[in-house]
Amino acid sequence: MATIPRNSDVADALEELADVSEILGETGFRVLAYRRAAQRVRDTSASIGELALAGNAKELPGIGATIEAKIVELGETGAMAALEKRRAEVPGEVRQFLRLPGLGPKTAARIWRELGVTTLAELREAAEAQRVRTLQGLGAKSEERILEALAKGFGPEPERRGLLGVGLPVVREVVESLREHPSAVDVSAAGSARRGRETFRDLDVIATATDPPALIEHFVNATWVLEVAARGDTKATIVTKQGLRIDLRVVPPEDFGSLLQHFTGSKHHNVALREDAQRRGFSVSEYGVTVVETGEVHRFRDERDLYRFLGYDWIPPELRESSGELEAARNGGLPQLVEVGDLVGELHCHSSWSSDGKASIEEMARAARALGYRYLALTDHSHYLREERLEAQWREIDEVNARVKPFRVLRGVEANIKANGTIDVDDSLLAELDWVVASVHSAFDRSVTERVLAAIDHPLVHSIGHLTGRKLNRREGAELDIARIVVRAAETGTALELNSQPDRLDMRDVHARIAGEAGVLVPVTTDAHSTKALGYRELGIAQARRAWLTKAQVLNTRPWREVQKLRR
Repeated sequence: MATIPRNSDVADALEELADVSEILGETGFRVLAYRRAAQRVRDTSASIGELALAGNAKELPGIGATIEAKIVELGETGAMAALEKRRAEVPGEVRQFLRLPGLGPKTAARIWRELGVTTLAELREAAEAQRVRTLQGLGAKSEERILEALAKGFGPEPERRGLLGVGLPVVREVVESLREHPSAVDVSAAGSARRGRETFRDLDVIATATDPPALIEHFVNATWVLEVAARGDTKATIVTKQGLRIDLRVVPPEDFGSLLQHFTGSKHHNVALREDAQRRGFSVSEYGVTVVETGEVHRFRDERDLYRFLGYDWIPPELRESSGELEAARNGGLPQLVEVGDLVGELHCHSSWSSDGKASIEEMARAARALGYRYLALTDHSHYLREERLEAQWREIDEVNARVKPFRVLRGVEANIKANGTIDVDDSLLAELDWVVASVHSAFDRSVTERVLAAIDHPLVHSIGHLTGRKLNRREGAELDIARIVVRAAETGTALELNSQPDRLDMRDVHARIAGEAGVLVPVTTDAHSTKALGYRELGIAQARRAWLTKAQVLNTRPWREVQKLRR
């Protein structure tokens, strides 16, 4: 009998299949198909295993009949024959070479075959003995990078955390399902998902109920449950069909606020809160606040009352990272954080003019208008707009604008910042555009700070896209001198984008906060390649809130006429 594999297990298997296939020199299109399918599985909230066993997974973009058959095979046998075959041909740790900077599959294969190196320990020894530089195309700098990366802990399998964009819809579905149960009173997400953190380990839900065992029963028997890991009268842990672990605690109503605050975290915020309370004669626990001198225990149904009792304004969950929020809350200095409803336009998105875009210009425009937006900057990839295609796109934009006015589609582009720091679009064309985003898409180990600074200095570049180029769980971002970049952006009036793609959320929250404090305007954009992806704005706003950004600091909370005036 077939079992339903978790989405995370399916994605891991497909990614490993892509890695070992590429090391073995197999055709590029097949490797790319495996990688795209793995990412599609990770980004899908539905159970891929369930869809595949029903014959419906191939209806998803990036999942064809061949890959669907491999997923079915994984469910029926617990393994993929194609992966097992290739695993037998590639030594286990050779695949881990790919997580080292500058080592692609072909280089990893040469190190293995030509030097006989099959483990990370042997790779370190070969680099220290200067054997790596004997391979054509590799030199002393390559050896230095390998040794530096190994010293930092690169190579071994990293802990894989779930993406907020995958977990948030799931935990919300759970919360809504629990709220509909007749015994439910209060239900809320907690943990890192409530704080809007970009990744999570587990998903947490706190609830109160008139009949806790009945609510637990409802929770463990829901349709999305694959496995019940633990169960009691007031606690339960399940694993969803996507492979996500969810913990539920049902607590007495009078303790709801205290437990919600405690399990929302973060750990550092809670430690700082307790230490401050101790200095003033209180002891804080997940069950309330005790006055040390009298032993009197104060319990809180509402989280706001707990903070108020301790002398703080209520602190939004996104700020609870022990980064100055307690002092600000005590002194009335918390910012009025930006909200999703403050956004009035989109300043980075793609259409079917980019090969990876899924919707037409008009479809993107109408979807943005339905969200309440007033404008959308169409910024398709520059390398798809060669040979007068950019001018042809402008004509289509004019036609669409005539049909969707007063909504406006703006002429834009996402230009590449090349390895030498130049922009891959002629200035004569850039000058005709309303909005120019410049982004690094390759050579992340080659002078990225200087390249970004050169793009910031370009008089026709309005914004820098996905600053570090990171891909969560897949690729570390480039190491940048953020201070220099922020100073130069402030001097030139160049915006630094906060990209809402679930696997990017780039800039990091700490970088966005630095930018905002320096007076740099931060567009919160979706980099949407489909109409549905315009909804990623919610993730970007969560990141912006974690960065302490206000409506005034987010560029696209302004109507286009004001953005025009603020452009460099």
